[in-house]
Amino acid sequence: MTLGRIAFLGSGETSLAGGRIFESLARLIPDPLRVAILETPAGFELNASLVAGRVAEFLKTRLQNYKPTIDLVPARKQGTEFSPDNLEILRPLLQANLIFMGPGSPSYVVRQLQGTLAWDIIRARHRLGATLVFASAATISVGKWVLPVYEIYKVGEDVHVKDGLNLFGDFGMHLSFIPHWNNAEGGVDLDTSRCFMGMERFEQWRRMTPTENIIVGLDEHSGIIMDCEKGICEVHGVSSVSVLKSDSAEMYASGASFSLSELGSCVAPEPIEEGIRSEVWQMVVNAAKSKDEAPPEEVLSLLEQRKQVRADKNFAESDRLRDEITALGWTVKDTKEGQQLAKP
Repeated sequence: MTLGRIAFLGSGETSLAGGRIFESLARLIPDPLRVAILETPAGFELNASLVAGRVAEFLKTRLQNYKPTIDLVPARKQGTEFSPDNLEILRPLLQANLIFMGPGSPSYVVRQLQGTLAWDIIRARHRLGATLVFASAATISVGKWVLPVYEIYKVGEDVHVKDGLNLFGDFGMHLSFIPHWNNAEGGVDLDTSRCFMGMERFEQWRRMTPTENIIVGLDEHSGIIMDCEKGICEVHGVSSVSVLKSDSAEMYASGASFSLSELGSCVAPEPIEEGIRSEVWQMVVNAAKSKDEAPPEEVLSLLEQRKQVRADKNFAESDRLRDEITALGWTVKDTKEGQQLAKP
């Protein structure tokens, strides 16, 4: 098994810097590029689909040379038809080789994804090679400890710590992530660095976490790509990334790289599916196998016939051939680039 890369952005997932990070990742992903964008972080907002949709439109343009298939996954809220446990809306995750989550509320993400089918699938896909990309709120949510930004900065609750999704706990690492590290929207009168907390409140929060907790601070329009297989972290964007330990602090400027061991000892689970429900793991593995299955000659012949009858504008015959292909276990999508075969 090959662990996928994991990228974190401090902000600006649809900026020039963000686009370059996405393109750096897309270049390393074998064709075809399949992107799944989760709506979960903003699932509490009435325009959750628009928030994710803006990212989809950006990636459609930015990654057009890679001809991506981009799916929105409306896993917004447990106990609804858009639940992160609803397999029907999660199916794009089974085939995705790049999975993205972005802006919203960190604590909401944790509350909605913890222990769900969606989170198991995401972790399984990563262990099978899929790239994961997190920005803004999602960046905070996947750490061991969460900085509840909305509750403190917007609602006025006292500084406190919440449990995160702890993605890196699977690999024996204790990591927390803070985006908007160098935010300066407050100007000279208000310190809004450290994701709008300011230095004083951030230090309060930091002291509430265990000493083994390593904090990764991501400047705005900057990010980091972690290659678990090569054991390397690369810094991208316009500024820098900071790594805070109990006894040290290091800053790595854009263009720098450093050993993943600086963030702890990354040990892949053994067996690789450990911590994921067996039935979910098997489902993800089977989906990956079917994706790699080559279409038989009979299907390819029908596809070629359908191409010709569509050119002749014989759409009734085109539909009949499509149904024949479906009966053989394949689906046809008509795109600007032509017909595309896929397993349902």
